[in-house]
Amino acid sequence: MTSILNPNTSTGEDYNRIAQAILFMQQHYHQQPDLATIADHVHLSPYHFQRLFTKWAGISPKRFLQYLTVESASQILSDNSVLDSALSVGLSSSGRLHDLFVNLEAMSPGEFKTQGAGLQIHYGIHPTPFGLALIAVTKRGICHLSFPDERYLQNPEQFLRENWKNAEIILNDSQTQPFIQQFFNSNFFQRPKPLTLLVKGTNFQIQVWRALLKIPFGETTTYQKIADDLGSPRASRAVGNAVGQNPIAYLIPCHRVIKADGKLGGYRWGSDRKAMILDWESTSI
Repeated sequence: MTSILNPNTSTGEDYNRIAQAILFMQQHYHQQPDLATIADHVHLSPYHFQRLFTKWAGISPKRFLQYLTVESASQILSDNSVLDSALSVGLSSSGRLHDLFVNLEAMSPGEFKTQGAGLQIHYGIHPTPFGLALIAVTKRGICHLSFPDERYLQNPEQFLRENWKNAEIILNDSQTQPFIQQFFNSNFFQRPKPLTLLVKGTNFQIQVWRALLKIPFGETTTYQKIADDLGSPRASRAVGNAVGQNPIAYLIPCHRVIKADGKLGGYRWGSDRKAMILDWESTSI
């Protein structure tokens, strides 16, 4: 377990290099930097960088740069809706709905009040294509998935207690590892049984999280569109706050919500990670 948390491990170094490369490409895509230029920025040979980037992102650096270029082009399609614009430049398609393979179970008001008393939570920290992930599971379902920074990785139990104050929290990598192996495998989308998520939130937050589950794999929507769908067109800011409080990253796909002007916007776990996940989805359909 100690080696996973060490920022000097090859896994941590590799992720940091890929994150730096993505940020560099986001800032310089209009200059269309070549492979050697990007590799030099992260202090790797072009050959090594090509292999490392493809391993982590699932596509080549050239393909990712093309994605950034297309995203920029979509922003000028102001006469169309965001989703129509995205479709017109090939950034999304009619993918599989998350609610076909995810069942969202909300805690009752009584359970909410007791802050997880009597609940046993097993957690683990594992490498993923998008960096180290903290996952926590209960007998009733997955209750947490995040890509926390080093501050939280050094004390994950305290991080989990922010939402589950009175629960029994146990480090158990062997119990959480099988879940991580499933999530980032294309066969995950053909699961015979829905995956159950256990969430704790206000009624409005849960409504927003359910709305996120309806965004098709590989597609995006906006905060305003979600607010409209919920029948609260003036609540786009509240929707944004609820999206930011999503306790189960990736599975409740808050990364699929973008700004009304077509820009990616922020992400609780880093905008570079958001771009990486969206690109991975767009090439996995």
